[in-house]
Amino acid sequence: MKSFFKPVLIASLLATAGFAAFSQVPAAGQDCMMGQGAMYGGMHHERMGKFDPAKMQARMDQRSAALKAQLKLTPAQETAWTTFTAAMKPPAAMMANRPDYAELIKLPTPERIDKMKALHTQRMADMTAAMEQRGEATKAFYAVLTPEQQKVFDASTARHFGSVGRKGGHMGHMGVPAPKQ
Repeated sequence: MKSFFKPVLIASLLATAGFAAFSQVPAAGQDCMMGQGAMYGGMHHERMGKFDPAKMQARMDQRSAALKAQLKLTPAQETAWTTFTAAMKPPAAMMANRPDYAELIKLPTPERIDKMKALHTQRMADMTAAMEQRGEATKAFYAVLTPEQQKVFDASTARHFGSVGRKGGHMGHMGVPAPKQ
């Protein structure tokens, strides 16, 4: 009798706890998991801050200037640098094609799903095209660098693939494991 009672009690407690967790309704003003908070891993926009293209461009310009100083480019390499940095700028179309969440929430759920799917498909196509353009521009610029400059470039751009120097199995950008040192 004891061996039967204990598993039944545990199962009923787990079922009750699970039901209580899923039956909670978000308070007014909170995003539910299917709301716009889910777009960024469940984070609320209030905590993330608003997207500011000017700040992003300023950070990119700062990093670009630092890389240029580290590379110590020759006058003959300046044209390749200009072409490279122009290709690294985000396309204006990608920056402008942000979904209007106020309009999306007005749509019935099936239409909202279809609209989000279409927006996602277009965004992925735009991102792929931009990635291909950046990849080709990077390869062309890399080809004009000296071997010493290539080492500097490699070290500078490797940070985008994870936290170089951290211990443990930290996964970096795009799920690529950070290199061990």
